[in-house]
Amino acid sequence: MSEVGGAVAVEDEERRRQRTLEEALEVQSLRRIISAYLNYPEAAEEDVRRYERSFRKLSPAHKALLAHYPMKFQKLRCCIATNSYFIFNMLQAFEPPLDMSQDMDCCDDLHHEHSSGNHCLSEQRNSCCSPAPGSGANCCSRPEEACHGEGSHMHKMSTGEPISETQETTIEGSDDCPVDSGRSGGNDRATLQQGPDASECNGDVGAPNDWLDPSIQLHVPLVDVDKVRCIVRNIVRDWAAEGQKERDECYKPILEELDSQFPKRSKERAPACLVPGAGLGRLALEISRLGFMSQGNEFSYYMMICSSFILNHAETVGDWTIYPWIHSNCNSLSDSDQLRPVPIPDIHPASAGITEGFSMCGGDFVEVYSDASQEGYWDAVVTCFFIDTAHNIVEYIEIISKILKDGGVWINLGPLLYHFADMYGQEDEMSVELSLEDVKRIAIHYGFEFEKEKTIETTYTTNPRSMMQNHYSAAFWTARKRSKATTDERQPTIP
Repeated sequence: MSEVGGAVAVEDEERRRQRTLEEALEVQSLRRIISAYLNYPEAAEEDVRRYERSFRKLSPAHKALLAHYPMKFQKLRCCIATNSYFIFNMLQAFEPPLDMSQDMDCCDDLHHEHSSGNHCLSEQRNSCCSPAPGSGANCCSRPEEACHGEGSHMHKMSTGEPISETQETTIEGSDDCPVDSGRSGGNDRATLQQGPDASECNGDVGAPNDWLDPSIQLHVPLVDVDKVRCIVRNIVRDWAAEGQKERDECYKPILEELDSQFPKRSKERAPACLVPGAGLGRLALEISRLGFMSQGNEFSYYMMICSSFILNHAETVGDWTIYPWIHSNCNSLSDSDQLRPVPIPDIHPASAGITEGFSMCGGDFVEVYSDASQEGYWDAVVTCFFIDTAHNIVEYIEIISKILKDGGVWINLGPLLYHFADMYGQEDEMSVELSLEDVKRIAIHYGFEFEKEKTIETTYTTNPRSMMQNHYSAAFWTARKRSKATTDERQPTIP
């Protein structure tokens, strides 16, 4: 073999090794996320046990004043069982894009080397404060190419017959602990294991999917389970009637602005709109319903697993019941407020009148949309509670400018709560945190002209009946990308 041929073979082998390692790291990340979902019932049960331990420490006189508390604890367990039922059915419907049974030993030695900079593994975004891009460095090309490239994961919404459950089961309750099965009109039985004290509200466990086998599950920190609880709250924001107020505050101004910017659109030539940080997919779906070829982009498998389930597997309005507010005893007006059920979804996605081409693409925004095929492709980019998820917000703005057509519009709504601003102890974690003034200046540098600006008061995944409401004064704008010739003439100098 010639020297050149040998060098090529070595380089090819190194590429194969790197691809194998990257896939193993992604499998490890996805397994950790699935484990977080599966650990939800036991972690929630431990919270109830903690409440019970505190109650037992009360004096008899104080216990007598709170005689209803043991019943509340049992009701909490029933709510946990119903949430667990939803989660497990969601995981049953999930089709992992990778071989989840593969041996993970190949990446053990390099685990620490990659963990600080690879968000497939670290999943360090703050999913409680705003949308949480997380794991999975998945690439996607143009929508019509269906993200079929290496490492890509595209979910297109199915409008055909709903996929049937693989196992018919029922959640059992007791006279003292009535529990909704979690699905309207169903007698399915939840199959997620909880602690022994929850047995009267929970059924037997039997996972039909090999990758759900307990023997390959990971022990995950409680912070991972907290992300599952945040997803449950996000479901309310996007897919419950109770979240309508937040959607009206955040999504309605965006939808109205899109409608006014593209008054002559047609289904035959629907304008293309990208929604980075699409979360659970409601905004992207509403944009599709307006007559746009809409694509949501999401980085977090926590979000993607859930959005795919709701978009593709919900059979009716109110198909499922969840209890999103049970995990905090603080700032509750009453126990009934805390324990109230929330039916989801509030619309049937498959019957919502979507425009052909609606899709959700999994992957890091920078990696996916830096591809040359994306340049000048999109008529509109909509960012809602997204731009502050960047390590480098300048890079986000540059990419948004590149992928828009000349004359295309960027509609933004959100705060600047930079997700990596407080990553103490991680010296290599990059975080560029600009003021709104600087964000606008950078946008002008990359060819944007601001046409509309205002401030919108809103909340994010907030319990509407809570005594504590965190409000954002979110920046809203419409900015148009000038043509290159105009931009070159008006280009400001950035000192």
